[in-house]
Amino acid sequence: MVRFDDKAVQEGRKYVDDRRGSRGGRRARRGGGGSGGIPMGKAGGGIGGIILAIIGVLFGIPALSGGGGGGAFNIDSPAGFESADPVDVGGQSAVDPDAEVVQYLGALMDDTQDVWSEYFDQAGLQYQFTNIVIFEDQVQTGCGPATSAVGPFYCPAPGDQNVYMDLVFLDELRGRFGAPGDFAIAYVVAHEVGHHIQSVAGISDQVRQAQASDPSSKNELSVRQELQADCLAGVWAWSANRRTNSDGTKIIEIGDLEEGLRAAEAVGDDSIAEMMGGRDNPHNYTHGTAAARQTWFLRGFESGDPEQCDTYTVSRADVGL
Repeated sequence: MVRFDDKAVQEGRKYVDDRRGSRGGRRARRGGGGSGGIPMGKAGGGIGGIILAIIGVLFGIPALSGGGGGGAFNIDSPAGFESADPVDVGGQSAVDPDAEVVQYLGALMDDTQDVWSEYFDQAGLQYQFTNIVIFEDQVQTGCGPATSAVGPFYCPAPGDQNVYMDLVFLDELRGRFGAPGDFAIAYVVAHEVGHHIQSVAGISDQVRQAQASDPSSKNELSVRQELQADCLAGVWAWSANRRTNSDGTKIIEIGDLEEGLRAAEAVGDDSIAEMMGGRDNPHNYTHGTAAARQTWFLRGFESGDPEQCDTYTVSRADVGL
């Protein structure tokens, strides 16, 4: 169970941009839902010497230990949320059944960004905070229109730089992908914030330039950038694992890591190919195998060191290619 202090819950509100419209609540679920794969983000990465030029400068600092806060915010399975938070529906008051999960997403955004802000501060750099945009069915972004079918993603376009999620994905994560639990959600959010780190550090632009100059490297670089985002998610989890709330409860507990690893496995390219009944073709990988995603998440979790997240100078075998 992931626990957050009241402060994180309250602070997290400002990082939530709810664009679900006047309906405000959860629509009917699409039973296993959606189409297409789970891209787990649309941006990020870095390559070769960029790691030394940017990551080495940005993250060449000691690992963080973190701190505490006020009372705890508890959350269990998203499917079991009950909330009495009112929303305005056509001038009438209605209950938003997703209110608590939205609070949880906000608290996650607050906690992950507090961690990265401290890394940036210690490096003498200014961190740029991002938001999570909650939408239904489709949304307009700085990267163009998107639908729920793409899964959670990050838009690196100037003037945007937000994380996007349709809450239907949380049901799909639990049901269709067999990855239930609040830490599975935390893994997804921390992964997308990892793409934000790549973007504000200037790594994303370098990757896109490299892909444009050598189109044959596009998929391989995509895999490497996605695995780096997994590793950066692990760095946040390392920090959360060492922090407690003001009442002494840990932010994450034994068993949470397993939920995250299960989610990483579920969204591997090979896992998705198998689930969709298609042919597993490594040449088509864009996000990495289940094993590679787990490996790089664990590398961040076990080290707490972003410099260990260099997925660009290692061999192809080290990234599952």
